[in-house]
Amino acid sequence: MPFRMTEMVGCEFPLFAFSHCRDVVAAVSRAGGFGVLGAVSFTPDQLEQELAWIDDHVDGRPYGVDVLIPEVQAVEKQVTADEIVAMIPSQYRDFTRQILREAGVAEDAANPLGGSQRPNTSLGQELLEVSFRHPVRLIANALGTAPPEMIAAGKKHGIPVAALVGAKEHAMKQIEAGVDIIVAQGGEGGGHCGEVATVVLIPEVIEAIRDAGKDIPVLAAGGIMNGRQMAGMMAMGAAGAWCGSVWLATAEAETTEVFRSKMIEATSRDTIRSKHRTGKFSRQLRSDWHGKWEEAGIPALPMPLMMLLSEPVLRAIDKAAVNGNPQAQGLATYFVGQGVGLVREVRGAGAVVQDFKQEFAEGFEALAAAVA
Repeated sequence: MPFRMTEMVGCEFPLFAFSHCRDVVAAVSRAGGFGVLGAVSFTPDQLEQELAWIDDHVDGRPYGVDVLIPEVQAVEKQVTADEIVAMIPSQYRDFTRQILREAGVAEDAANPLGGSQRPNTSLGQELLEVSFRHPVRLIANALGTAPPEMIAAGKKHGIPVAALVGAKEHAMKQIEAGVDIIVAQGGEGGGHCGEVATVVLIPEVIEAIRDAGKDIPVLAAGGIMNGRQMAGMMAMGAAGAWCGSVWLATAEAETTEVFRSKMIEATSRDTIRSKHRTGKFSRQLRSDWHGKWEEAGIPALPMPLMMLLSEPVLRAIDKAAVNGNPQAQGLATYFVGQGVGLVREVRGAGAVVQDFKQEFAEGFEALAAAVA
């Protein structure tokens, strides 16, 4: 059965898998879906290595890249990471050291990320240039309105540009900017998200696009963990599904065994929208990390300051958690949506795609039978 999105990007099934892990991206694309590599954590050189690896392991199947170019940041783009780190108040450095000390983790891990490079949130153009040197079939902007340079580059290379939105007014801004695909992510989703529920957001965005006289496909995102949910979204008019959290519980994912175990144990009420990781609201698995900040009453720093402060601390916590530190295990967290309540076991990414296909077909068959 042909789908609009499969024709646009060349995949077999319109299931888009956002992941920071190249193994997930390749496995999903090989299974007929469409893997999208989240590039925010990479320097241009690192992204080059990741994409070269995907090229060698994707069996010629299509894949895409997601970059993060925020519209508003707390610092000028041309300053170095070291200069930005110097802006982090000592109170925040001392507090993260206290968290590590109380958990029995080496305090030197509280040193914020630095270096001669600018922080990754301002490397969008360089990451795009790297991406276009590879056979990518989609470029996505993860935060804010897609900049003119991205739109122009997509048109130049004949590659569709997608943008993530959390409200219908944001979707209209993206369309005015010239994007080819809208990814409408409900507040249930992991990572940076808005407040509107997916089941409300999808028809709102689709109707707003139609009322504007436009013909832009919409991918549904936020809390979608299986093919039945995907079928429901497409029954409302979505052109496919964009999923992130479901891949975190796969054997190929970048997540630790500790976090995957926490996912299996979690309910849909065990997530939180918090600024205490990146500086912007993102949904994560609630842990003692959030409790510490809330109890202290310390507000989050803006992006990218909070991210530069928190990431090395959370990586050290993850390492200690894997090594059996119970206090670190309590602090361990990661981006994940409310769909975590549907996670029952760790599976392979390819198996997840096959399950999506089967459940998707069953969902539509059940709907057709109900109205026959």
